[in-house]
Amino acid sequence: MGVVVVVVLAAMVQVAYCGGGGTTPNYREALAKSILFLEAQRSGVLPASQRVSWRSNSGLLDGKANGVDLTGGYYDAGDNVKFGLPMAFTVTMMAWSVLEYGGQMEAAGELGNALEAVKWGTDYFVKAHPEAKVLYGEVGDGDTDHGCWQRPEDMSTSRQAYRLDPQRPGSDLAGETAAAMAAASLVFRRSNPGYANQLLQHSKQLFDFADKYRGRYDASIPVARNFYQSVSGYSDELLWAAAWLFQATDDRRYLDYVANNADAMGGTGWSTGMFSWDIKYPGVQVLAAKILLHGKAGAHAAVLQRYRQKADFFVCASLGKQGSGNVKRTPGGLLHHQKWNNLQFVTSGSFLLAAYSDSLAAAGQAGVRCPAGAASPAEIMAFAKSQVDYILGSNPRGTSYMVGYGFIYPLEAHHRGASIVSVKSNPAFVSCRGGYATWYPRKGSNPNLLDGAIVGGPDEYDNFADERNNYEQTEATTYNNAPFMGVLARLAAGQGGGGRFDRSGLDNQTSLVPSLSAAADQAEHKSPIVIEQNATASWTEKGRTYRRYAVTVTNRSLNKTVHELYLGIASLYGPVTGLDKTRYGHVLPGTAPSVPAGGSVTFEYAHAAPPANVWVTGYKLV
Repeated sequence: MGVVVVVVLAAMVQVAYCGGGGTTPNYREALAKSILFLEAQRSGVLPASQRVSWRSNSGLLDGKANGVDLTGGYYDAGDNVKFGLPMAFTVTMMAWSVLEYGGQMEAAGELGNALEAVKWGTDYFVKAHPEAKVLYGEVGDGDTDHGCWQRPEDMSTSRQAYRLDPQRPGSDLAGETAAAMAAASLVFRRSNPGYANQLLQHSKQLFDFADKYRGRYDASIPVARNFYQSVSGYSDELLWAAAWLFQATDDRRYLDYVANNADAMGGTGWSTGMFSWDIKYPGVQVLAAKILLHGKAGAHAAVLQRYRQKADFFVCASLGKQGSGNVKRTPGGLLHHQKWNNLQFVTSGSFLLAAYSDSLAAAGQAGVRCPAGAASPAEIMAFAKSQVDYILGSNPRGTSYMVGYGFIYPLEAHHRGASIVSVKSNPAFVSCRGGYATWYPRKGSNPNLLDGAIVGGPDEYDNFADERNNYEQTEATTYNNAPFMGVLARLAAGQGGGGRFDRSGLDNQTSLVPSLSAAADQAEHKSPIVIEQNATASWTEKGRTYRRYAVTVTNRSLNKTVHELYLGIASLYGPVTGLDKTRYGHVLPGTAPSVPAGGSVTFEYAHAAPPANVWVTGYKLV
């Protein structure tokens, strides 16, 4: 009997993968479930409309010790902490999903649920911003929370609230929250104008606070550092917030900010295929490109064209047409950035590709020029679809990485609430250590279905272990789902189905700006950074010839200094000296490394191979 089961499962895997074409994914069902998961992450007093019935009220004393009401909001993942940075990014991406594809959501019958999901987050942000220069950025702390395995309804861990103010700045967190509220103000502009105005006022105040009192939030809230460290800094969030405020207000001051700070804040210096709760540069670049395509750039057309080039890099790197800087893929074709929760980058990247593709098509653009060939809007959209289909089951394992969708999906999601019997079924208190003793090691399916959750996903070889303690692969997060809402709505509607969300005339498209020619691009917008490699020594060892290479990085700018230089290195098979490795590439050692105008820095590596590929990932030019 066991043999028969194995054969059947193998056949299911083969059918699911061989097609991408065997069975068409039910994008409408996946869209509905993607929003449903966010209800499982709600904190506070749950509304009468709550559909995830195994959850109940939680975190009802949040903020009380600080003299402020901080009930509500979202838990980020399988824990019970309310982390401000990923929550704000979640809300921004939910709002952007609605703005791009609200018409398609409405056609699928999910717009009302999507609006409720956005408002659940923004209602909390209004509470968390009680004064113009005060923002509460976290409730609870990961260290104590991760020492417990409890339902949110039973929490006995610390619910201390952590705040930002002029003495404890956090430009990244305040900037992202400003972006979320600006984007959400557009969502509610027509249906609830009073609320939209309230959100916009909070957004403006938060942006001013973030810009005037600069600093990384994880320096002011150090308990966040082990969980959501702001590696990319805060410049990307300031540009991101300004871009969203321009979208929401049409106030040219915000567009001036995006354009005038393009070099100094890295908006036109960063080239990356990674978009996430930490690094917003590709999002800023796509927004800037959309402003350009909509004919609203004005005197800033040349600068926004440079932003657009970086948006094009994101597309080329994702589609494998960039050369140096291409995003790696698994054998099954999934974009792969890191082993821990890789799908967060796939869902956010797929949304960016879809939104940019539609903007290019609407503007009558032929597509994107890449070093390895052009990419049309249809090709870009098709690639985004391939990533979505992989997540929904068109992969070598035939596994859906959305809980509750398809025939085979994760049953042991790393999630406290889902893995412990519902408080409604058994109200007996589950203690901090009791949960770890009884429920965490329990074999078998979670007692509560975490419907719609996008888990961390497979490794770089398409392997996946559905085990509760395998948190790198089985934990789900709100920011996995938020951008997925949008691209699922787009695919559910098919080619041109549904329609754009009503943004009350803010999207007037006039005077579309054509892209510059490739020659003009290279002549006018050459990078100020030049990289030279030279072999300085060679030797033979065990029959193999090794060479030592010296790499010189020169800032050829006449009067500006390169700061925060990030370098990508591929095809490297030996150690590097003179650089440090970080999440986004290699950096110069030291606390504040820089390369002055006309200056150079050198690093070395040695291996038995041709020269490695070295390129610039990002920099700021001041």
